[in-house]
Amino acid sequence: MENVKFIPPAKRQRRWRRGEAGFTLVEMLVVIAIIGLVMALVGPRVLNYLGESKAKAAKIQIESLSSALDLYYLDVGRYPSTNEGLTALAKRPANADAWNGPYVRGGVVPNDPWGNPYVYRSPGEHGAYDIVSYGPDGEKGATSTASIITSWQR
Repeated sequence: MENVKFIPPAKRQRRWRRGEAGFTLVEMLVVIAIIGLVMALVGPRVLNYLGESKAKAAKIQIESLSSALDLYYLDVGRYPSTNEGLTALAKRPANADAWNGPYVRGGVVPNDPWGNPYVYRSPGEHGAYDIVSYGPDGEKGATSTASIITSWQR
């Protein structure tokens, strides 16, 4: 036991701390730069998918409203007028005696995915009725024609 050295506890701690591995500032900056590059490459693609999904949701909602309008037509014998609007699917209009609604779930006509009301015209320019969502801006002419979602084929 003569070769064994006694090392005081305070000195043992210092040795352990000296050998403790950590990250240097350069390593942290490299990691942050890599994360930034990945986000710069992936971010626009994710935002594009988000925009596409809202457009698809609007198309599905318009198809659902079209089905509800067809049920309204079968019961009442006509489509709601432009003045009655899509709210005729949720609340009985004054002159719809055979109304058997509400024709939309929850008794509320949904807004488009951007929070704007759908534009409804009856008679429409493209059929018995037209339903339109003008996309994120919600105004006719404010967006490109690619972001306008309609009830008719364009």
